[in-house]
Amino acid sequence: MWDNDNNRWELFPTRRHLINVDKNRFFFDHYGLTERDLEHYLAAALSAGGDYADLYFEYLSSTSLMVDESMVKSASQGISAGCGIRVISGERTGYAYTDDLAPHRILHAARTAALIASGPAKTPTVGFQERAARSLYPVTLPSVDAEITAKVELVMRADQSARAYDPRIKEVRASYADELRSILVAGSDGTFAEDSQPLARMNVSCIAKTEGNSARGSSGGGGRVALDFFFGEKTPEYFAKESARQAILQLDAREAPAGEMEVVLGPGWPGVLLHEAVGHGLEADFNRKQTSAFAGLIGKRVASEKCTVVDNGTMPWRRGSLNVDDEGQPTQETVLIENGVLKGYLSDKLSARLMGVSDTGNGRRESYEHIPMPRMTNTYMLPGDDAPEDIIHSVKRGVYAVNFGGGQVDITNGKFVFSASEAYLIEDGQITAPIKGATLIGNGPDVLTRVSMVGNDLKLDEGVGTCGKDGQAVPVGVGIPTIKVDRLTVGGTAKKDVGRFMQ
Repeated sequence: MWDNDNNRWELFPTRRHLINVDKNRFFFDHYGLTERDLEHYLAAALSAGGDYADLYFEYLSSTSLMVDESMVKSASQGISAGCGIRVISGERTGYAYTDDLAPHRILHAARTAALIASGPAKTPTVGFQERAARSLYPVTLPSVDAEITAKVELVMRADQSARAYDPRIKEVRASYADELRSILVAGSDGTFAEDSQPLARMNVSCIAKTEGNSARGSSGGGGRVALDFFFGEKTPEYFAKESARQAILQLDAREAPAGEMEVVLGPGWPGVLLHEAVGHGLEADFNRKQTSAFAGLIGKRVASEKCTVVDNGTMPWRRGSLNVDDEGQPTQETVLIENGVLKGYLSDKLSARLMGVSDTGNGRRESYEHIPMPRMTNTYMLPGDDAPEDIIHSVKRGVYAVNFGGGQVDITNGKFVFSASEAYLIEDGQITAPIKGATLIGNGPDVLTRVSMVGNDLKLDEGVGTCGKDGQAVPVGVGIPTIKVDRLTVGGTAKKDVGRFMQ
């Protein structure tokens, strides 16, 4: 709309009446950003036409520490800031960014994005829309503001505790990282959102050694929490002892069996298998392009009726939670699979518009340098009615997988390979010997159809998940109750090269 009084084009004439002055106004206060600037930048972004444009401002302060050989081997603190500008025209997207928040640099990036996605404007711009603010992670003192000595103390405590666990623990590495990310998102559809997102994480890894044998263990946790989280129940000692326990356990583990057998997945972190084998295939961009194994299956049965899978970005303090996604949309709880039936996909603004579905608030990006895309937040399976001990007792001979290490999945066909970092034999309904070298091999759309029992013990991971997609990494959460898969291929050392599955 042209503003005759100020002799300029005002994209958002109602903007000044909608802003709550009590909100976090980081970029307004620290960089002198004004409402007129936002209008000017978006006008430049739409100067070559287009359906939609948005601005993503980001300021990130971070700390990281690593202790190895009982001494601080590395420590760093950093600050970064920038703005990413996106223009969408039909199915074309133009994206440009700058790490300099000077007005002329932002304008240059806006015009660059406009030219990349140049096309005729098809929709009118509207005023900014006020949304009720949420606070899923209220932190009075962000961890990045805490004294560095307090963080060094945490990692040194972890190192000492792990070494004291057992004399066979020979190597310990403990690390701590935190960040505070401040964002502002403004879009030509009226989107306006600000958020300050804390994140903290501790990790401990151990190597146990005996003559001619060695084994590794790892543990960690955190979330959208402050430093005092690690002085509560989940202390450095907690993670250190768990890491050491895993390493010592693996020293006496048997070689894993191989073949098709019953598999029980333990609660919590084994939900990473659900995340990789099923979750990525339910992201809308893959389904819009018909490259997912789940494309076109809305309303169809894709899992056992015992399986209900959700993605929930609204869980307080969780690593994958967000007040708003990276497109300014409030996150939500989205039912993906309900009693075995596929209900929907995880979408961002672009996929929602092109597919004619609702935006689920799953538009995420690694930083201002990256374009947003549909991504998971906290993805987990709801609990069932079975007692975990009954699930174990029902297995004649199989594998109980408690923790996972690496894994990979082919989105187009759902085939996956996962390595179990902690697993046990189940013999005649009893958990017996620990095993090593076990890999689980299967097909995402198929494995959930073989789930015959679902435990009542849903557990979420400790807060260490980082998801990679198209070169971007974002924090996520996973979870699962104890479940029984009637038939799954276990690859051990005795049989075929499982790498072939991914070729």
